[in-house]
Amino acid sequence: MKFVISREKLVVLISKVQSVVPSKAVVPILSNILLEAKDDIITLYATDLTVSVKVSVDVNIIEEGAITLPAKRFFQLIRELTAPEITLETSETGIARITAGSSHFRLHGMDKEEYPAFPSDEDGKMFTIKGSTLKDMLMRTSFAAAKDDTRAVLNGVFMEIRGNRMVFVGTDGKRLAKVHKDLELTEPLDCANIIPLKAVDELTRIIVDEDMVQITLMEDKIAVEMGNFCLITKLITGQFPDYERVIPDHTELKEIKLHREELMTLLKQISLFTSDVSHSVKLTFSKGELRLQATNSDIGEGKVNMPVDHRDEDKEIAFNPHYFLDVLRHCKDETVNFCMTDSFNPGSITDTSDAHYVIMPMRLG
Repeated sequence: MKFVISREKLVVLISKVQSVVPSKAVVPILSNILLEAKDDIITLYATDLTVSVKVSVDVNIIEEGAITLPAKRFFQLIRELTAPEITLETSETGIARITAGSSHFRLHGMDKEEYPAFPSDEDGKMFTIKGSTLKDMLMRTSFAAAKDDTRAVLNGVFMEIRGNRMVFVGTDGKRLAKVHKDLELTEPLDCANIIPLKAVDELTRIIVDEDMVQITLMEDKIAVEMGNFCLITKLITGQFPDYERVIPDHTELKEIKLHREELMTLLKQISLFTSDVSHSVKLTFSKGELRLQATNSDIGEGKVNMPVDHRDEDKEIAFNPHYFLDVLRHCKDETVNFCMTDSFNPGSITDTSDAHYVIMPMRLG
């Protein structure tokens, strides 16, 4: 294999796949990325056996072939080079010779035959969605998903399509984020899948707002394609919790409008006085005012307040301020709507978008 490519183009290609490479690969070759040169197209592949990605670009190929190279070392080298063009040539002994101007390097690779085959996306149901829409839905729900829960179904984002309505949900059992959009489909779909959080993170990193994204739904996988990039991930098996049961019905509750930026500022201040164990802040709604209070025997006490349009009887509830802040960061309006029944049931936050957030209460101190 031998080809010539601009350094800048190669850096972009590697950056789109290298983060999928596992930091501690069970199988040594998974620490590598596969480079394949064929029909004047260079394709880079990476996989951790759950999430697989590939990206391709047209280049000047002198000799076709393929090799796998250590992802981290290869990316670091190409990023540090200063020459505008790079020539990469492989030998029969599995060594890549990299030439950049007057600099020459030899990087040991591994036989491509040992590398896992890229999954097929055939026999699936396809639809398209705007990149900006998909990215927004993923970002506004994935933050609430569990990161390393023993319940595997929580370590991902739930995607449900009924007819032409798509719903994304993320939850870790302490908070929940839900967002929905109506799709323009040629035929209605009916599916419920859990996408691993690693795949979600990759997509939010790669998706460009202007792109149209093609999604292919298969029995145990989902493929996402945009331009020259493709990601295929296995789905998490299991039953996702009945999220509708924990979402309060806003039609039966009176909404309290809260100024988002002001509340974020106060939550940041008061969170400094929470303990490392409980992270609990008490919110007291009285006539025309919201008071926030946190006490820590080792640090001290914090009390802050802000005006709110509340005319009913006093209400108290306690939350983890960091969970509340996460929600507010993903809201877009100047004000948000807050609903609660009592100190023992979840609090609910909405804005004018199609998103709905729920935070479980903590014990009042």
